Amino acid sequence: MGQAGQRRADAAAATTPRGADRLGYDTYAGHDTYDARRPLWVEEPATRPRLPDPVRTAAVRAVIIVALTLIQAMTAFFCAMAGSWLAFPMVLSSVASTVVATWGVLDVWVTRQVWSQRNGVVSAPNSTARQLRRERRRARRAARAAARAKEGIRGRGAARQLSHS
Repeated sequence: MGQAGQRRADAAAATTPRGADRLGYDTYAGHDTYDARRPLWVEEPATRPRLPDPVRTAAVRAVIIVALTLIQAMTAFFCAMAGSWLAFPMVLSSVASTVVATWGVLDVWVTRQVWSQRNGVVSAPNSTARQLRRERRRARRAARAAARAKEGIRGRGAARQLSHS
């Protein structure tokens, strides 16, 4: 490699950050010192919003149930291969666990749908959430009107009082 090729390779190495440089370490003259001014990571906004609490709870429950079912099915398989007496009860309980796991996954789906409908995520004209919001708005307006009417009665009585009495 000639001098021009070496210069190009040196320039490329100088512009490309090494792993230590990206993590905030200064590597000069063979010494590694941490530079506290550079952050270890940069927070990026989430691409999708966080799941609502009831949906997340159902999802965690479903994942645990499915994981246990898979472990149980694997154990049943190995017991059957080994010719163990435990194989038959394990297979029966694996079938039951599969039913429970299916229920768990369906529970996540149903919980998500119910949450979406109640909290106005579904943008349909007949959405339950929209109807509930409308009813709440009407109740608030009626309460404000009643408070104004009550205040108005007291206020008008004081305003109509004669000044000489």
